[in-house]
This record gives sequence, C-alpha cells and structure tokens, in this order.
Amino acid sequence: MTVSPTNDRVYSQSIERLRFPERRDRLEVERVARLCLDGGNISTLLDIGTGSALFAETFFKAGVTVAGVDTNPEMINAAKGHLPEGEFIVAPAESLPFAEGSFDATFFGVVFHEVSDYAQAMREAYRVSRRLTCILEWQHKQEEFGPPLEDRLTEEFIRDLGLSTGYRSFEAFALKTLTLYRMHK
Repeated sequence: MTVSPTNDRVYSQSIERLRFPERRDRLEVERVARLCLDGGNISTLLDIGTGSALFAETFFKAGVTVAGVDTNPEMINAAKGHLPEGEFIVAPAESLPFAEGSFDATFFGVVFHEVSDYAQAMREAYRVSRRLTCILEWQHKQEEFGPPLEDRLTEEFIRDLGLSTGYRSFEAFALKTLTLYRMHK
C-alpha cells in the first residue's frame, strides 16, 4: 500500500505534546528501548521519524550512539535541543541518506503508519541496518488514543512486509496499547 505524501496522518500537534509524561507512559518508552536492545549487540541506532528524540534520548542513555531522521525541520531542531549528542537530519524514511549497514539497528517509534510507501521505507531500514529493525505501532483496534483504525497497520501486514524484504525472523511484543515488532536480518 502506498499513501500520498500529503496525507493527513502525519503528526500535526505541538512538539511539546510529544514529551508529556502521560504520553511517555503510554508509549512505555523505557520498556520499548529495553526490548529493542535485548534484540542483539546494538551500539548504533537510527531513529526513523525521530520527532523530538524521545526514544533516541532513551537509547542514548542506555549507551547507544544515535542518529535520527524526520521529514519535519521543526522536529529535527527539537531533537537537537533535547539530545545535542545525536546526529539529526531532515530526511524521509523512504530515502535514508546513509550507507548500507551504517547502523546496528533501525527503529520506527509510532511513525511507520505515517510513511508514504511502506515497502520502500522497510527496504531502506533493512539497507542501513546491520542487525535488526524495530517498529513500535498502535495495535490494530480502535482506541481513545492514536490514529483512527483505518490508519493502523495489522501485525500480519508488518510481518509479511518484513519477511518479504529479507528479514529472517519476526517477533511481536504486545504492550498496553502498542505492539513492538522486532525483525532480525
């Protein structure tokens, strides 16, 4: 499935809202970071759709060298402000400006449903990752928070896309309102 890059699924609220304590708790940020890092020897990570660097900051505090991309220059400025030690640049998930195998891992934090071309974004994450890709997404059910049901992705869709891209394994971890998908190369 391909979606127009001018779709209305892209986050359009204030950047500060991304860091509210309630949102951080709902996203289970620390637990998600632990699950991603438990996936293998991870010392470098690319946070795709980094936003204000909420997850990047958590990975950094765990000893990981982080970089992040986002299509919104305001988000990149916010990310640099919250995590000056990271490398943050404006770039879409479908065209990552990094060499093949530049990072041990890639991570999408509740943004994969917003990309314009799922297959291309998955191929790019696979290309720049040496070991694994983690995708945190909303569960495929209508809830009070997050996008409407028609913008949520099913586990089967993400699994099939990952395996068809070349990942050799797929795991799903059910969280309170989200699911973390971990795919190894």
